[in-house]
Amino acid sequence: MKNIGLYFGTFNPIHIGHLAIANHMAEFSDLDELWMVVTPHNPFKKKSSLLDNHHRYEMVYQATKDYPKLQPSDIEFKLPQPNYTTDTLIYLQEKYPNDRFSLIMGEDNLKSFHKWKNYEVILEHHDLYVYPRISAGITDSQFENHPKINRVDAPIMEISSTFIRKSIIDNKNIRPLLPGAVWDYIDEMNFYK
Repeated sequence: MKNIGLYFGTFNPIHIGHLAIANHMAEFSDLDELWMVVTPHNPFKKKSSLLDNHHRYEMVYQATKDYPKLQPSDIEFKLPQPNYTTDTLIYLQEKYPNDRFSLIMGEDNLKSFHKWKNYEVILEHHDLYVYPRISAGITDSQFENHPKINRVDAPIMEISSTFIRKSIIDNKNIRPLLPGAVWDYIDEMNFYK
């Protein structure tokens, strides 16, 4: 039985902050591997600046190919939209009944976790691995010392894909914030300009 961490994101684009957190979770927790699940479209985000699914998947593939414990995943592309994490977890558990799936999330997401669809069911069947984020608001007291919630002392990465997209539009050099292959892909495809 493998313990697989699921790190969901639009990854528009994936950057070194995502990679540093994913790698830290894979190396410094009891997860056997980590799947970077490219989400088709978050119902809470405007779709306009979102690159097509296959381009974002390709960037995640390029970013993770040298990390054996990190895998790109397009599992949500095949599920009906709008899709909720709880549905993805049910689908994965049916498809891979011998594996255990855990959620990776930032502290900011934990603060709104009580608003997620079927969050109690998720917590009943899955562990959460939470990494620190600088964010406003307070965490619901029910999550404070919850046996299924594991806080991982990962580095705080305050790099945002929004900042990267805006910097590319403004013609700034942000190469150090992106894995080399991802920068090459964005540059070659002329994305975010």
